[in-house]
Amino acid sequence: MSRASRDKWRNKEWYDIILPPYFGETKVGETPSDDPGKVLGRVFETTLASITGDFSQEYLKLYFQVVDVEGHEARTIFKGHEYLRDYLRSLVRRRSTKVDGYFRVYTSDGYRVKVVVTAMTQTRIKTSQEHAIRKIMQEIVEEKAATLTFDQLVHEMVLGKLASDVYNRAKNVTALRHVGVRKSELLETPKN
Repeated sequence: MSRASRDKWRNKEWYDIILPPYFGETKVGETPSDDPGKVLGRVFETTLASITGDFSQEYLKLYFQVVDVEGHEARTIFKGHEYLRDYLRSLVRRRSTKVDGYFRVYTSDGYRVKVVVTAMTQTRIKTSQEHAIRKIMQEIVEEKAATLTFDQLVHEMVLGKLASDVYNRAKNVTALRHVGVRKSELLETPKN
């Protein structure tokens, strides 16, 4: 290793990655940087299991983006989440239908969020039933987004409350094997 690269590494300091308040403001990792300004905008990923300690939630990957640096603490905001690819592939079965709903909604406090809801049926279904399930998904996602703040919506998506509401209404259309919010993404924050 050359002297210049060794000196660059020595000049770096470690910054703690702190989760948002609605995830308990706990430390999830560290990142090196020689300038606090370079830490801003970095995106970190972790699983829900590492936050909650519940291994059954290992399939959910969460993304957090650094928005503020105070001392050696890098504060983050929820950037999005998604199912692990292995988990999603384990849900797919022959002779069943996968229904996806893609929605872009505004929360009550002005955040714009993309939400992808997935439902797996027990048998193959007609296109009209797919449309009915997708319509139920859309109604529930839009209704929740209009009444909840961004923090509350994130909790409902990540912890399964939103998926549970969709399941309870859509099970009247056909037998469902799995319903979940497969992916979400923060598209824009309020301008203030």
